[in-house]
Amino acid sequence: MTRIVCVAGARPNYMKIKPVMDALERRGADVVLVHTGQHYDQSMNDVFFRDLGIRPPDRYLGAGSGSHARQTGRVMAAFEPLVEELAPDAVVVVGDVNSTLACALVTAKAGPLLAHVEAGLRSRDWTMPEEVNRVATDRVSDHLLAPSPDAAANLRAEGYREDQIHVVGNVMIDTLLANLERARRSDVLDRHGLTRGGYGLVTLHRPANVDDPGALRGLLKALGEIAGRCPLLLPVHPRAADRLAEAGVPDGIRLVPAAGYLDFIALQDSARLVLTDSGGVQEETTALGVPCVTLRDNTERPVTIEEGTNVLAGTDPDRIVATAEQVLDAPPEPRCPALWDGRAGERIATVLLDGGTVRTRPRPTDLVPAAGPGPQ
Repeated sequence: MTRIVCVAGARPNYMKIKPVMDALERRGADVVLVHTGQHYDQSMNDVFFRDLGIRPPDRYLGAGSGSHARQTGRVMAAFEPLVEELAPDAVVVVGDVNSTLACALVTAKAGPLLAHVEAGLRSRDWTMPEEVNRVATDRVSDHLLAPSPDAAANLRAEGYREDQIHVVGNVMIDTLLANLERARRSDVLDRHGLTRGGYGLVTLHRPANVDDPGALRGLLKALGEIAGRCPLLLPVHPRAADRLAEAGVPDGIRLVPAAGYLDFIALQDSARLVLTDSGGVQEETTALGVPCVTLRDNTERPVTIEEGTNVLAGTDPDRIVATAEQVLDAPPEPRCPALWDGRAGERIATVLLDGGTVRTRPRPTDLVPAAGPGPQ
């Protein structure tokens, strides 16, 4: 039986790993779920396991918080003996958090095949820790599981072999589609006194937006102006709570506790527009057909702009207000990229179980002769 370790450690990972685990287990694989403990806050952790129906982790590493170096180092130190003990055929890492890179490096040195879900995403912003994590994880991975053709094009431009690159679709959308009807039965709108299409939803968590007091004040000023036309609801990410309290929140913006997965999907699904700095929210709003304004100067998910409902507004307050006004006046038509169809987990399982073993396939830096021109 093929043994595959699936790694999760932070909120976005949970939605991404569940479809992969389910598909592998349906195919008869021995799946071991490892939780690194990068997110340990109950609002960012336990509630998502309950909402998504994820079984308890088989192993918990308890990494906790800390600087990038300390957190990455703690995960590596805890994961290394576990890989030696379990001797998996492959390890699956998802996304771009510190746990992703830490477990990728350990796996690459230990020898099992390494698969990266969401490979090839690029923001071109080297100041983002996530961008460094993505690039380094891709470099040591055997299977590069890209969510969309633009991600695969990035990998080809960086010199990866065709046998490594697989366009499989978006696992986040697998989870969204599997849970959408349950989410729509949530009473979260009633709890917050909201009506469908009568509010905007805001998420803020990226360090560039919430850790710089000047940047945060500018964003809140812009959001306050938008709230004059469309009241805004802001579920508070734990890392942003103190910063928001210090900065002061304008009238028209209501702070509420961080939402669980089902409640948050329901809030997105019924919003008039969503303003966010989250990559996952850009994807979810595109799948839901809800207008999204991204409060960043770049995005690693350009497909949500080119084939979805996302608009990149930047971080200049005046531009944010102008962009939001434009979206409110003329919302983009709903559209969704190909292969965002709820079957990405199945495609990933096929790659992992039918794509060869350590003994039969080339490793990441092997040179494989290009195919000749064929018979003349």
